[in-house]
Amino acid sequence: MQHFSFSPHGVCAVKIDFDIDDGTVKNIVFKGGCDGNHKAIARLAEGVPAKKVAELLKGNTCGFRNTSCADQLAIGINLALEQME
Repeated sequence: MQHFSFSPHGVCAVKIDFDIDDGTVKNIVFKGGCDGNHKAIARLAEGVPAKKVAELLKGNTCGFRNTSCADQLAIGINLALEQME
């Protein structure tokens, strides 16, 4: 299992921590932002293949922003997968 911390940009969350274990995402924790939405994202993504989570969440927007916490998680996961190669 590898642990990753990602500093998102353009959203309310200031940090996203997660693990990738055997290709699946686990233990997602957002710091700052919309607590209920972040808990929902974390529950839905728990145990799902990392590539699938990134595909599903990439490009999701929040209000007037061109990104969202979900989109930032996708970016963080993709960066983590690149580091693991």
